[in-house]
Amino acid sequence: MYFFLSHLPFVDFCYTSVIAPKLLNLLLVEDKTISFKGCMAQYFFGYTFVITEMFMLAVMAYDRFVAVCKPLLYTTAMSHKLCAFLVALTYIWAGIFSSTLTCILWQLSYCGSNIINHFCCEYSALLSVSCSDTSFSQMACLVISMFNEACCFLIIMTSYVFIVVTVIKIPSKGGLQKAFSTCASHLTAICICHGIVLVLY
Repeated sequence: MYFFLSHLPFVDFCYTSVIAPKLLNLLLVEDKTISFKGCMAQYFFGYTFVITEMFMLAVMAYDRFVAVCKPLLYTTAMSHKLCAFLVALTYIWAGIFSSTLTCILWQLSYCGSNIINHFCCEYSALLSVSCSDTSFSQMACLVISMFNEACCFLIIMTSYVFIVVTVIKIPSKGGLQKAFSTCASHLTAICICHGIVLVLY
């Protein structure tokens, strides 16, 4: 649990580090320019860390499932190798999808106005300044985003359905409280992260 928890703030820190320096520069120095390569790099790393965080929360849901539903087998089922593999997989998975969308953006041609009405280089903001046909780019973003959101949601919901069924069967009130307190903070993080993503996009 703590291994995954240590990666979650690291991913948040990295995401903030991608966006915040340019935002502070914009607010304090009022330098409202960014190079095209800088914009693409900001988009790539920002999207990578967002996807990584979403899948890290899904991996943590699976971890909670094993901890609550199979507590005696936890150390065997969640070995250090498996935990390291799951964390590495979230970073690799995010990198693949982020690279795909960045390459799609890179292939577009940009002409005319190069002003984006956004404080960071975001997909829809970059599409709005392209003079190419963006229908494929929009569809690719929609499919990739929906696929990632659906995968995360499926993992999280499946894990928590099994957790709720197991918790309902616990006879002692103390065990029930312990199980819910173990999952409460994780559920809060899921609601905040996925809630914002679903409302915005």
